[in-house]
Amino acid sequence: MDISMYKKSLILTLIIAFVLSCQKKNSDNVSKIEKPNIIILYANDLGYGDVSCYGATQVNTPNIDQLAAEGLKFTDAHSAAASSTPSRYALLTGKYAFRKKAHGHSLSGTDPLLIDLTNETMPLMFHNAGYATAVIGMWNLGLGDGEVNWNERISPGPLEVGFDYSYIIPATGDRVPCVLLENQEVVNLNPKDPITVSYTSPIGDEPKAYEHPELLRYPSDRYHSDAIVNGVGRIGYMSGGKAALWREENFAKIFTEKAKGFIGKSKGEPFFLYLAFHGIHGPRLPHDDFKGKTKMGPRGDAIVEIDWCVGEIVSYIKALGLAKNSLIVFTSDNGPVLNDGYEDQSVALLGNHKPSGPFRGGKYSAYEAGTRVPTIVYWPEIVELGTSDALVSQIDLYSSFAELLKVPRNEELDGENMLSTFLGKTKIGKECLIEESLIVSLRKNNWKYIPATEITAEDWLPQKGIEGGFQSSPQLFDLNEDISESNNLAWKYPKMVIEFDQILKKITKG
Repeated sequence: MDISMYKKSLILTLIIAFVLSCQKKNSDNVSKIEKPNIIILYANDLGYGDVSCYGATQVNTPNIDQLAAEGLKFTDAHSAAASSTPSRYALLTGKYAFRKKAHGHSLSGTDPLLIDLTNETMPLMFHNAGYATAVIGMWNLGLGDGEVNWNERISPGPLEVGFDYSYIIPATGDRVPCVLLENQEVVNLNPKDPITVSYTSPIGDEPKAYEHPELLRYPSDRYHSDAIVNGVGRIGYMSGGKAALWREENFAKIFTEKAKGFIGKSKGEPFFLYLAFHGIHGPRLPHDDFKGKTKMGPRGDAIVEIDWCVGEIVSYIKALGLAKNSLIVFTSDNGPVLNDGYEDQSVALLGNHKPSGPFRGGKYSAYEAGTRVPTIVYWPEIVELGTSDALVSQIDLYSSFAELLKVPRNEELDGENMLSTFLGKTKIGKECLIEESLIVSLRKNNWKYIPATEITAEDWLPQKGIEGGFQSSPQLFDLNEDISESNNLAWKYPKMVIEFDQILKKITKG
């Protein structure tokens, strides 16, 4: 062997040794941290293109960008569904919501708890592993057993599915009752002013939004024009509870402070925090500190507000010296929507901003923008820095955390163990992924299959400026060549359509 060949061989050997030592170091680090803190920062209706590190130019999100710079940013990560309730159900249970016939719209404030109490959940897994657990923010998974009395402790709810502490919005911000619940009791309730809620008929003499639009901060459609609370039309009617009524302007700061309080109290033990922001769901009423921060009106300002929340939580984790022992996942429950019932100038002031990024559709849609959402995993010295194009889904977080904790995986879960992918140890993602909207679609590697359906959603979805993707004939797209899903190849590959349809039926009947 000549000198040059010897040098090349030596250099190659050193490189291999270095890589192996780094892998061993990372593996050793993971093994030493048997119970890392887990924080899920869950944005609401935040689209792939709504964050500056994902291409947004009309709004700046420096804290989320910094999290991505110090972590792993995914470009093909998905919520389990294209709307709120089914996404949250799948995240916390590891099971698709269509198995509960719960895909489509969000639950109302009077719907019973959707999660089956006989099943294990993600928070219950952490609780049983010795973690302190908390949910703070928007719940939207139902409460009680169908007969809710808002003037006493409500059960079952978050505490019965594994959370030690809860501070929540019962449903969504546009639905009654417009009160906050701490450990399943209404905050600031005056017993002499009891709460009554109805989704079928008006209560008492309270003004109705559809009769008094002059009382509203901005116009809303008829669906969001029943009760008036905080100058905003709501879905459903309520009376009483005046001292307990919320002001959306305070959501971000209240939830952030509650989260920091839980972290500070739990810092001596491992903890699991599910912080589900209300923003940027409607009605959008950002705090005065964030008004005017963008040229896009309340929706753009609400994005800046969410970015502030992320910065507050991460900075607090670092200040307490917990960063190296904390795994943070930042993501969103579904794709974007502009006018989702409220005319807050989100359409008029959009400018060149593209909430869905390069993708087609949005919230509720079967197209990619319905579920492809910003997703960042942060864990100093453990997660590989950079960008991953691996195909992943939020439904896999439960099984992946089970692997991290070395606890038995529930074989009934739909999710897979994708821990190595979430930590960036491999770029290999899922082979098949379900995208749930009003129908169930399939991703298989780079191919996207949307089955034929009689659902059209013509009565409401076009009004939101969103393409649903619901057609009477099947659709097949090669996302490697056609990221905008504009060239339907179902006619060209009929055998592939049959194959994908069989895969989809097998999964949905499983």
